[in-house]
Amino acid sequence: MIAQPLTLGRGIAAAAARQPGKIAVRFGTRAICYAQLLRSIAGIAAWLEREHGIGPGDNVVLIGRNSPEFIALLVAVANLGGASALVNPRLAGPEIAAIVADSGARLVIADDDPGAALDLPVHALGDVAAAGEQISAAFVDRGEELRPFALHYTSGTTGLPKGVPISHRSRVLSFLGMASEYGCYGPDDHFLAVAPLCHGAGLAFALAPLYTGGTVTLVDQFEPDVVAGLIGPEITGLFLVPTHFRRIFELPAAAQDALRDNRLKALISNAAPLPQSDKERVIDLFGEGRLYECYGATESGIITNLRPEMHRLKHNCVGTPFVATEVELRDDAGNPVADDAVGELFSRSPYLFDGYWRRADESAEAIHDGWVSVGDLARRDGDGFYYIVDRKKDMILSGGMNIYPREIEAVLLQHDAVADAAVVGLADADWGETVHAEIVLAEGRTVSADELTALCRAQLAGYKLPRSMNLAGTIPRNSNGKVLKREIRARIEAERR
Repeated sequence: MIAQPLTLGRGIAAAAARQPGKIAVRFGTRAICYAQLLRSIAGIAAWLEREHGIGPGDNVVLIGRNSPEFIALLVAVANLGGASALVNPRLAGPEIAAIVADSGARLVIADDDPGAALDLPVHALGDVAAAGEQISAAFVDRGEELRPFALHYTSGTTGLPKGVPISHRSRVLSFLGMASEYGCYGPDDHFLAVAPLCHGAGLAFALAPLYTGGTVTLVDQFEPDVVAGLIGPEITGLFLVPTHFRRIFELPAAAQDALRDNRLKALISNAAPLPQSDKERVIDLFGEGRLYECYGATESGIITNLRPEMHRLKHNCVGTPFVATEVELRDDAGNPVADDAVGELFSRSPYLFDGYWRRADESAEAIHDGWVSVGDLARRDGDGFYYIVDRKKDMILSGGMNIYPREIEAVLLQHDAVADAAVVGLADADWGETVHAEIVLAEGRTVSADELTALCRAQLAGYKLPRSMNLAGTIPRNSNGKVLKREIRARIEAERR
């Protein structure tokens, strides 16, 4: 076979052969060129193989914050034919232990002490990187196109995290689709990666610049003033989640004004819905022609994308299908629904996963004849644009009526005194469920429940109105910005007891 397999390692090696001295990764004051990155990857791979026998089909747990060493280790494991099981370092010890046990890994590599009792060898990421630097090894790539290079774990917003194996082919084709759609992935581009690399989107948006020969600047954690200072004459692409935008809106006026002078080709929002009011503020701040909002899942990759010119025309919309992606909306019987009707969203593309790790029942529930659903409900308008209505598991059934929390949250967020909001269904003996809203106020602002109810009544049917509200200090979210509604329900149920 003459055609070479699509693997992450081959793409990075090709970029290095083209411009070995080009800066691949920036991190704080460090600047690492492609030749240095390849030497680091090769050395770490040699150490893993020599010390632990890591090879095709083996998993290695990686628990780390954003860093060049994180990327080098992940690629090294992939080049040996293995996969990195990525664990959020913010998880508690028991949560980490559960994922490590589920992954079937051979060893654990972590920034710090994982804080969990593990029956596996545990090495510090810095020590592994340092050991690799002492080894002079040839760059090898034994990765296989259809074999996983990463094992992501779902955010657990509705239950226990599930392992999602992502193949080389899936992600490489995603990178090429992203380069086509966003125009900020190429040899002349510089991407600012802020989101955690342990999450699917954060990793994909950070690796795509390396596969396409550009430069990526990594940020260990999001600080609005730091990120704002980095967006200057060099950065051409940036991915942020809605929570990040809201923190940028809190910066002093002078800092916000400085952001208007930017070279961004693409400003991408994902992971959680970006309310229409926030979209308008983002466009006013960063300029027209830059904002993209994409919708997707770890299991499916990017599914839809809303282009910059459509944000003021299609409100609360996530766009049209992404490159090489088919989308269908189906009713409970599996039949396609008509325009403007709500249905469960299924997608089919080269970016799909092949099933959950060691979970045949959940895999069969998500995959239907080559189409994948993660349980999101959506509608499609007559122009072929899609609108996410809500998570199927978050839908509230009250008095026989279907109520979608996301619709109510969007209305509540229109009030300038509301900084954040989350709506959940609470068990009720008469109605089955009633609508409850958690509200976080903007600093120094007040608003009455009657005022918020009046706002909702002006735009929503009576049965959708919140029957109870609570002023909260924060809305519980995971590190990717998704609301943990099960935590809200559990807290209220405990209070009721």
